Amino acid sequence: MSLRILHVLDHSIPLQSGYTFRTLSILREQRKLGWDTFHLTSPKQVGAQALEEEVDGWHFYRTPEVSVSKVPGLGEIALMRQLECRLQQVAEQVRPDILHAHSPVLNVLPALRVGRRMGIPVVYEVRAFWEDAAVDHGDTTEGSLRYRLTHWVETWALRRARHVFTICEGLRSDIVARGIPTAKVTVIPNAVDLEAFEPGGQPVAALKARLGLQGASVIGFIGSFYAYEGLDLLLEALPGILARRPDVRVLLVGGGPEEAAIKAQALRLGLADKVVFTGRVPHHQVQLYYDLVDVLTYPRHSMRLTELVTPLKPLEAMAQGRVLVASDVGGHKELIRHGETGMLFKAGSSDALAQAVLDLLAARERWPAMREAGRRFVEEQRNWTASVANYHSAYTHLLPS
Repeated sequence: MSLRILHVLDHSIPLQSGYTFRTLSILREQRKLGWDTFHLTSPKQVGAQALEEEVDGWHFYRTPEVSVSKVPGLGEIALMRQLECRLQQVAEQVRPDILHAHSPVLNVLPALRVGRRMGIPVVYEVRAFWEDAAVDHGDTTEGSLRYRLTHWVETWALRRARHVFTICEGLRSDIVARGIPTAKVTVIPNAVDLEAFEPGGQPVAALKARLGLQGASVIGFIGSFYAYEGLDLLLEALPGILARRPDVRVLLVGGGPEEAAIKAQALRLGLADKVVFTGRVPHHQVQLYYDLVDVLTYPRHSMRLTELVTPLKPLEAMAQGRVLVASDVGGHKELIRHGETGMLFKAGSSDALAQAVLDLLAARERWPAMREAGRRFVEEQRNWTASVANYHSAYTHLLPS
């Protein structure tokens, strides 16, 4: 069955994030199913210069940026009005069968209004809840008036969407607990493109030398530096690791809001010569940096966001046959089998993180079995072809027979 789906997105490539990588994977697989996909981004697409843009062979409709008021709520209203106007234009042009709005809720509210006017069913894909993202960004606190109001808006939208998709069981359980019928919620799990990830290669000697990592056992993190990622905990754990393994170095690849704070912490702890910051690297070069790492670390702090949401990075690591250590937040426990596909440690405990890393470094004979188990897990359960196939039933039930 040929379908025309208009995806309403927060942002897209050329910006790089877990959000944009998931989007591209979904679009590729939907195209393989013979569906026509169209793509509109919100006013939050930084750097968009035109109303339409081609990026890496993908056509995106853009929404002009809007001046954001500093008065709470007014900026969000202006953003939604701008998106609604643009969405109406694009929907009239491409005539989709389905409007597929992705997180945050600011995208689905305009879609619901346009869908009602044009008689197009609207589905909502929850990648994270807006209220929890606001807590992480420091814009509010859990339980505040703003938090509770945002929670109410999110629930209101969930009830009015014709179907709800989400990325993991943690979020599905939360959605159902809000009174959304179980049959109305479908999990489209985070996954990997197996063709894009092969088991890791050997480190490039010149790059290793340039970064001062010769002869070192390398603990690494590759991704965006957000507070919830727990890089501060990794640095807290490092002195305890160095006391027993002075050859260890930490490689941090990427950047983000916490970059300055993490660099300042390394200086304060006297670890500046033990931690290597590369800054952001081009996406096509990331594999070279993965090849430098012995043990990947995902020390996420425990909060609603990390307890409910499964990340992409550990799956990508397993697809490459990497050895990894991760905190035991809910999002990680849904992906990682302790002692089999990776090692879990008590979230928030630098001592537990240090011990997990030391134990893994001391048991290299276990690494081949872990690598194989991780790769097998993504091959059998977390590939995008299998994941995206779950859209089919929900989509077809929304359309006239």
